[in-house]
Amino acid sequence: MRVLHIGKFYPPVAGGIESALAELGRAQSALGADVAALVHAPPGVRQSRSRDDGPVAVREVGCWGQWLYAPVSPTFARELARAIERFRPDVLHIHVPNTSAFFALLSPAARRVPWVVHWHADIPLDGGSRALRLAYPLYRPWETALLRRAHAIVATSAPYRDASAPLVPWRDKIHVIPLGLAADAAAAPPRRAASPGWPRDHLRVLAVGRLSHYKGFEILLDAMRHLPRVALHLIGGGERAAALRAQVRADGLADRVRLAGHVDDAALRQAYADADVFCLPSLDRAEAFGMVLLEAMRAGLPAVASAIPGSGVGYVVDDGATGLLVPPGDERALAAALGRYADDPALRRRHGDAGRARWHATFTPDRAACSSLDLYRSIAKDRAATARTD
Repeated sequence: MRVLHIGKFYPPVAGGIESALAELGRAQSALGADVAALVHAPPGVRQSRSRDDGPVAVREVGCWGQWLYAPVSPTFARELARAIERFRPDVLHIHVPNTSAFFALLSPAARRVPWVVHWHADIPLDGGSRALRLAYPLYRPWETALLRRAHAIVATSAPYRDASAPLVPWRDKIHVIPLGLAADAAAAPPRRAASPGWPRDHLRVLAVGRLSHYKGFEILLDAMRHLPRVALHLIGGGERAAALRAQVRADGLADRVRLAGHVDDAALRQAYADADVFCLPSLDRAEAFGMVLLEAMRAGLPAVASAIPGSGVGYVVDDGATGLLVPPGDERALAAALGRYADDPALRRRHGDAGRARWHATFTPDRAACSSLDLYRSIAKDRAATARTD
């Protein structure tokens, strides 16, 4: 089985979709598939380039920048045609949202290959971007055409599938395959009794993600005002960085809150080892699944997360068993949940252990790879049967 993934970016570019694509591709390779990925180079890298991520052949197409989160890549259509000609895939696995995926609709070579559309998230029209809402009517017909042409659609959770308006007409070809995260190849670092950024004798809360409005980190900082014995380590960069730093200063939280920006893999691994609790305070369905929650579960951390209607977050976090869910945007409920963990170390350990067990049982990439390869084989079988009857 030869699988060509079409994605937006690829690690080390940060992002949940990027991580999910890489994890799935590596796991499919481990099961015997030949896997390649066609993605964009990081914004501003205009020269296309090839590299290998272990067994996955990655082609990064030159990217001039982004407009409304969409990569500007004038040569992507040509690179797609070349990739299909050279790699001769049995299936195109298309990860969306990604405007460059629409080039498949215009490619005769792509239309000869069956498509699986991996629906990671709707376009977040309920977020803060007016420009995105105005541009969506132009995007929507292409999105619909992509879904119509797909032989199958993959949703990452049943709650997200059921709440997604664009997916309503295509329910009969949707398959739910949760995302997966592999075991860390590096040895887990030891927890440090004292480390930079963590005051002594405080509950250590870790949050990781892009510093965007929908992530709800302003609400987490508001909650921190009610939690004098809690320290926060926030890792990530983004457009809200300056505003969050100003909020930390204005609220007098600098002695308990550290905004670390982007960190390397070793520092991130150590941050998970040092933390007591993980927090994901996102506000809306732009948080479709939460790959960082799998990182926390793998590290044995209980999670406090937002119970976002129609999101997969409430599926990943088993409320009261592996973590605690709170209403999105409710600083006092968020503070109460974190305070509950601060007061009950045994509960932290119990939920953390249960989370690690749930990750291992449900959210590993080999499970996602097995399900996706079974789906490809089913599509191939149906196409062969149809060809025999024509």
